[in-house]
Amino acid sequence: MDNWTQSLGAGSLLAIAAGAILLILVMIIRFRVHALLTLVLVSLLTAIVAGLPLEAIVDQVLIKNFGGTLGSVAILVGLGAMLGRLVETSGGAQSLADALVRLFGEKRAAFALGVASLIFGFPIFFDAGLVVMLPIVFATARRMNEPVLPYGLASIGAFSVMHVFLPPHPGPIAAGEYYGANIGHVLLLGLPIAVITWYFSGYLLGQFLGRHFHVPVPDFLSGGKRDTDTPRAPASAGTVIGIMLIPMVLIFLNTGLMTLISQKVVSADATWVKLLRMLGATPIALLISVLVALFVLGRKRGEHASALEKTVDGALGPVCSVILITGAGGMFGGVLRASGIGKALADGMAHMGISVIAGCFLVALVLRVAQGSATVALTTAAALMAPAVASAGYNDWQLAAIVLATASGSVFASHVNDSGFWLVGRLLDMDVPTTLKTWTVNQALIAVIGFALSALAFSLL
Repeated sequence: MDNWTQSLGAGSLLAIAAGAILLILVMIIRFRVHALLTLVLVSLLTAIVAGLPLEAIVDQVLIKNFGGTLGSVAILVGLGAMLGRLVETSGGAQSLADALVRLFGEKRAAFALGVASLIFGFPIFFDAGLVVMLPIVFATARRMNEPVLPYGLASIGAFSVMHVFLPPHPGPIAAGEYYGANIGHVLLLGLPIAVITWYFSGYLLGQFLGRHFHVPVPDFLSGGKRDTDTPRAPASAGTVIGIMLIPMVLIFLNTGLMTLISQKVVSADATWVKLLRMLGATPIALLISVLVALFVLGRKRGEHASALEKTVDGALGPVCSVILITGAGGMFGGVLRASGIGKALADGMAHMGISVIAGCFLVALVLRVAQGSATVALTTAAALMAPAVASAGYNDWQLAAIVLATASGSVFASHVNDSGFWLVGRLLDMDVPTTLKTWTVNQALIAVIGFALSALAFSLL
């Protein structure tokens, strides 16, 4: 693969990508082939048709990208499912849902979940926040005796906008570095843009779609048969909030340390810094949270060890399909990247003679649609457009607006080549057509609103 170069033109690569996506949709929607089988088969066929070296396809493209996606997703989803099951079976999720409804009122419960997710989404990544908040989302929907979509989209959409627009998430930080933008300006400008975008694309859209698509509350995080018939008082909302704050605080601590290191306030080589950063890594933070939940929600409330073991073990089976399909989605996106489809399309977009801010948005948009990963689309588009941005002589606020415009393009229309598409669809137990009509629309609306606000800020500042 190191010495291989793509000989096909942009037109041929675009046709291959379009054909692959169409084949996935036909196999899953029309012929009802399982998503895992479909994604693996289409990834293999796409790699062959795109001309990737046959001897490298399996190990260096398929397995590498499948494993790379699983490395970041599997442990987070697994630990998050355990934590969610403990919160759910202890009655804590229902207690917190009841508290939110009492505080904000029944009509604004979805809004409350979204605001909480915006706060939690600042320091933690999309997938980690998603699996931590879903038990609360499900419990709130059950408490209201309503479908899950208005509540789920309000929460998941909040995590999405925070991940896309705001530091310390990797995409905007990388784009800021490429463009020479001040991260503080990106944060100050990105926060109102993220909140406004969420209100329309997450909260209001969730309310609208909830009236048109009936998505029942999934039951794979709910508790099953218990080892004891002794009724126990449910865990309090305060206890659940305290446990959920553990990963947030640890991850935020890690983020703060990274900032201090970059400003040379503390040394990255100090042992205490290394230890705290390790504890603040997302998998370790979730592990600590699960261990605390086992004690506080389990043993401290009188649960037997055998019951707790069965509870956490039962959380893993239902999410195996989520994990494997997400990995396969990452595999397909990796094939598109390795084949050069994204780069060829971005190169063509970069020479179309449009305004710099619109060009950054469109290049990121094309990369997103072509290969799936928002972070890859954002960082690649920023690298491609950096010379044009540098030569224009923009001020700090305009550079921040360009970062956010590029970020907007990078989130457009999540679909079958995006591992996040499969993660959200499977966790909400939606089929592919419903996911396309809900989650994909949410992501497209985030892109359009985010770019409009970024372009407005660019023209005013």
